[in-house]
Amino acid sequence: MIIRSVEFAGAVATPGGPLPGNLPQVAFSGRSNVGKSSLINVILGRTRKKMAHVSSKPGKTQTLNFYRVNERFYLVDLPGFGYAKAPKAVREGWRGLVEWYLGREGELRGVVHLVDGRHPPSRLDLEMMEMLGGFGLPTLVLLTKIDRVPKGKRERTLEVAAGELGLDPDQVLLFSSRTGEGREDLLAALDDLLDFRERAPP
Repeated sequence: MIIRSVEFAGAVATPGGPLPGNLPQVAFSGRSNVGKSSLINVILGRTRKKMAHVSSKPGKTQTLNFYRVNERFYLVDLPGFGYAKAPKAVREGWRGLVEWYLGREGELRGVVHLVDGRHPPSRLDLEMMEMLGGFGLPTLVLLTKIDRVPKGKRERTLEVAAGELGLDPDQVLLFSSRTGEGREDLLAALDDLLDFRERAPP
């Protein structure tokens, strides 16, 4: 996949809210401190003029944020979960919004779930995978911040994470927002999830 155009298409703040369009969608989920905004900016090629806001304080994404890519699909940034400093009612509101979106009939083709590659999957990661399995959604896991894991330990890290999450190893990719490692593999995986292959212009 070649990223030619990206624009912010709109946000949904409450369950039942109107989506910005009916293009195919791929959603990105993960804990609030897993580096999701940085990753989105890297894969969209927007590291100078950032599309997804990167904050030093986790929990800033509180809505479903839709980015229209190549006029072909939406990349959907889901609210980060597990941010303990947010009031309980707010956290429950985020969860309700995410559950509504994942469970609705629509154009969602799959979910990319981010796990901090420096640590084993958390209880919340396991709960998210169980939720996604219940909805029957195709899921790819990215182990983020992998540049902070010694190269000799990365393959074992991937195997352990896949085992704990109940996935085949080919459903798990390594990624670093700092170095860009894994970007091309992720873009190829998005092609598969979206079930279309884009050709470079002549």
